[in-house]
Amino acid sequence: MANAEGGALVVGLSEGQVEGMDADVHGRNALIRASVEFCVPPVRTAAEPVPRINRDGQPDHLLCLRVEPDDVVHATHARVVFLRVADSNYNLSFNQRQQLLYDKGQVVYESGGVAGATVDDLDLEPVSDYATSIDAAGLESLLNARGLLIDHTPAIAGYLLFASHPEDRYLPAHVRVRVSRFLGRERGLGARQQLERDERVEGPLPGMLLRVALLVDEWQPCRRELGASGRFEALPLVPTDAWLEAVVNAVVHRSYSMSGDHIRVDVLDDRIEVESPGRFPGIVDLRSPEAVQRFARNPRIARVLADLHFGQEFGEGIARMFEEMGLAGLDEPQYVQTAGSVRVTLSGRLRDQQMDQRLPDEARAIVEALRQARRLGTGELAEMLQVSRPTALGRLHAMRELGLLRWVGQSPRDPRDTGNSPVSDSNGPSTWRAS
Repeated sequence: MANAEGGALVVGLSEGQVEGMDADVHGRNALIRASVEFCVPPVRTAAEPVPRINRDGQPDHLLCLRVEPDDVVHATHARVVFLRVADSNYNLSFNQRQQLLYDKGQVVYESGGVAGATVDDLDLEPVSDYATSIDAAGLESLLNARGLLIDHTPAIAGYLLFASHPEDRYLPAHVRVRVSRFLGRERGLGARQQLERDERVEGPLPGMLLRVALLVDEWQPCRRELGASGRFEALPLVPTDAWLEAVVNAVVHRSYSMSGDHIRVDVLDDRIEVESPGRFPGIVDLRSPEAVQRFARNPRIARVLADLHFGQEFGEGIARMFEEMGLAGLDEPQYVQTAGSVRVTLSGRLRDQQMDQRLPDEARAIVEALRQARRLGTGELAEMLQVSRPTALGRLHAMRELGLLRWVGQSPRDPRDTGNSPVSDSNGPSTWRAS
């Protein structure tokens, strides 16, 4: 945890029941000493007893060990380095340790104080809204608990999140997102530049994200496709969940210690590109970006934005983008990492466009409907095709044999399984997805 984003360990719980720690004083003390006795260098932890009533109805205590992210890499006595990512521990290679050591300096940056700033520089209205959203009492105590204040001075994370003008003289970074709409598929240069609309969005991070989302939603082109209703509809070029995840990732994980650059969101006729200052934090293999092992470069910012429902802190953002693009039948997100930035391209091009064009109209309509609705029942598809249920089921089986569709069930013995014959479909509704 100290190598990653920090966190908390709570000891004395089992399957939702409070077992407590008072009956095992020796074990409790051993756990408190573990961060010193088994880690090189020692991990700084804060041990806190939390009073609770145990499952026997007796007063007892849980043990809460709070771990802050550190600016050094910690190892075991056997010189093994682990990195906590989501709910898994990763044993790092030598090269991965070196990359982690470099990223450590970035993690600590957001926890530093803003020289010259005071609490008066924060906009208390969004802080109050944040406190209300998580049922917290006391604004200053909340900011302290989230590491957003340091001795009444805003930490860099708190300043970025809640200062009225975080892009002012106190910080070296250009705290803004530039959203640009280009006509056509190329930006063009000089007199041939295809820039149609351009806006620089500034302000505290939550409000900035909302404004950027509105602009991208308004500016991105649409395409006409057959929707789940069986009618042609105007659909966004790129699924909202995919491009919004890319924008949130850029704001959460950008390197705010880098000056002279800002986040860019470019909207073109055939794609959306999001570029953010700073390389990937954590351990990266760009051959499989959806499986990136990463820790948050800015864990305090990530925590607050997750509280405000801009993200989930599960480390699944990139994987989710891949899933959303796949469900829409579009090309996978393409990542490029330069010496000082990361750029992701979300294409509006159908992944299997050539194959789709070779399909009969009816089969193509089924595939497109499933891509948009994600999954549909046999009855719904039969209604869309205006054929009987047995006829629809026969066509669906044929398409499954060709690898175009797959049936989704709960178990091999699911009564809805249509794997043997159309007769089995009478036991319940089938559910189909595009492959």
